[in-house]
Amino acid sequence: MLVGLEGLGIAALTVGEIAAIVGGDTGSIESAIALVVLTLVGAVAVLAFAAAIWRGQSWGRSGGIVTQLLILAVALGAATGGFAVPGLALALAVPAVVVLVLLVLAVRDAGRQARGADGADGDAPGAASR
Repeated sequence: MLVGLEGLGIAALTVGEIAAIVGGDTGSIESAIALVVLTLVGAVAVLAFAAAIWRGQSWGRSGGIVTQLLILAVALGAATGGFAVPGLALALAVPAVVVLVLLVLAVRDAGRQARGADGADGDAPGAASR
């Protein structure tokens, strides 16, 4: 659900970028259009990850983890440099860390359940070494 909210946030960012183009608040129309397309692709991908997580598919959790790491990279960029905005960096980083931890826990739980289903009779490979 949280990854879905992030996807909706990215979709809202896309709408804001389109509003900036319509309002003439762009330096280069070509770059602005390219940014809208890339942001829209990102929103669709993150929403697809959220749907896959909802269905219990591992690729959605993996994509969600990569998304959180990318958000943390953006937060680091927002916190450093000549145009640093620490408040924005914190607003990006805190939810990303929370979602990252929850996704890692979900991956561990899914792995534990898969091992339990595969080795329910105790004959799983490597069972003797445990």
